[in-house]
Amino acid sequence: MVFINSKLKLILITLCISVLFSSIAKADYPEHAIKLVVPFAPAGAVDGIARLFSIEFGKNLGQTIIVENKGGSGGTLGILSAIQAPSDGYTLLLGSLATASAPALYPKAGINIKLLEPITLIGRSAYVLVVKNDLPAKNIVELIALLKANPGKFNYSSAGSGSAIHLAAELFKSKAGVEVLHVPYKGAGPALNALMSGDVEMMFGSIPELSPQIVAKRFRAIAVTSSIRSSALPDVPSMSEGGVKDYDVSGWYGVYAPSNLPADVLAKLRVAAQTTLKSNGTQQLLKRYAMEPVQGGAKEAGETIELEVKRWSEVINKVKINVD
Repeated sequence: MVFINSKLKLILITLCISVLFSSIAKADYPEHAIKLVVPFAPAGAVDGIARLFSIEFGKNLGQTIIVENKGGSGGTLGILSAIQAPSDGYTLLLGSLATASAPALYPKAGINIKLLEPITLIGRSAYVLVVKNDLPAKNIVELIALLKANPGKFNYSSAGSGSAIHLAAELFKSKAGVEVLHVPYKGAGPALNALMSGDVEMMFGSIPELSPQIVAKRFRAIAVTSSIRSSALPDVPSMSEGGVKDYDVSGWYGVYAPSNLPADVLAKLRVAAQTTLKSNGTQQLLKRYAMEPVQGGAKEAGETIELEVKRWSEVINKVKINVD
């Protein structure tokens, strides 16, 4: 018979209790509010998407999700704060095209996207290319012909160097083989005003922001940037319909977490996210922001950010966009 002395018995009992309470603690996740970091200032589409999605997501997790706007340095401060947060499931990040372009735009920040764990993709929304009403080109084929015949004569506005609509325009220039001058502004609003006042001939912009002016015929929509037409602008052809090959650009949004989350915490987040995607609230969110439904899931969220980092790094380095 093996005898266990009292000291060893006490150690074993302590270990058993520790394991038991550790299991209980994990099973109780989430025990308190969760933070969703939005790496931009309040207001705007990104902030609105985060707040609406977090309401339903929080209900399915059984906890409140608090949106924390952490802007500055092109979004790098917010992205880094999420990447460097404890891997306990209480800090999440709303990822977007800006997240994928940040490593190349801000190399000194040291952002490593591989340190993010994908939770789910929320949706995608194409951009739309619009031109002044008096521009003679009526479609994308005529516009490309006009631009090729007049290299550097026309210009376009953007929300600033490195912004999503700037990158969309630069990729278009590369794929279409045209030269258009870039005029950066401090935000999409001023860029839109520049087009409406006639200071520039064209711009790329988000569908929700430009749709009212398109309907009012203040300028003309030439093409959407996705590979297929947008349900929000069904009468506007896609770039591929106009012969621009391998061009498919969309604003996308997803939820990510610091890497190395406990397996049970990661599973709970992903299950709750999938339930949220199927909800009526999320369907209304997609419609409100002219987003197309996605398959969702961690796999698509992971593949999306990986491919987007590669694509925009190539564009940024080729054009030599430097905002660091």
